[in-house]
Amino acid sequence: MMPWLVHVLTASGAVLAFLAVLDAMAGDYRRAFLWLAASTAIDSVDGALARAVRVKERLPGIDGARLDDIVDYLTFVFAPAIVVVRADLVPAGWGVPLAGAMLLSSAYGFSQSNAKTSDYYFTGFPSYWNIVVLYLFVLGLPRGVNAAVLAGFSILVFVPIGYIYPSRTPALRTLTLVLGTMWAVLVVWTIWALPLPPRALTMATLIFPAYYLILSLVLQARR
Repeated sequence: MMPWLVHVLTASGAVLAFLAVLDAMAGDYRRAFLWLAASTAIDSVDGALARAVRVKERLPGIDGARLDDIVDYLTFVFAPAIVVVRADLVPAGWGVPLAGAMLLSSAYGFSQSNAKTSDYYFTGFPSYWNIVVLYLFVLGLPRGVNAAVLAGFSILVFVPIGYIYPSRTPALRTLTLVLGTMWAVLVVWTIWALPLPPRALTMATLIFPAYYLILSLVLQARR
């Protein structure tokens, strides 16, 4: 029974992506981001739960990794792409091309056999578009800057830099999990405070992404 429940938990992220899209289309971006935050919380624990109850052994006919990738594409890529277009985050006429760049580059990234390496790294930018788009929405940067950021990260999907897998990369794993948990709480707080979260709160949430990027680059150099 438990292995089935774990798969249902993973699959529920697709429903959350659908709800996020509906709210984004209705212009309720606060609730859309809350749905995406909930899906990210599920994604952060379902793998550990799957290993704990040995789903591969007990349900060998279901590919949990494939299910996870499908759901991740919907929650990390597709739903945020909708937000980019609906929230007018980029200059007029650039919404669909940039959303297309997000979708196509991430489709390539998800399809790579070494998208997740045996030593627990993501190869290329791991399509954290839900986080990127949230920051573009919250920071209120010029639309041209937003467009450049989205284009840049789309290119980084193809650059074979190893990015840490927060819950599994051994180096500084405990520190990463502690900082990541603190960051998650602050991010949810930021979303809850939309449309005008405190600037200091938003700036504080940037500490963990900076740590994540620096640690990934340092470890990549050592690899």
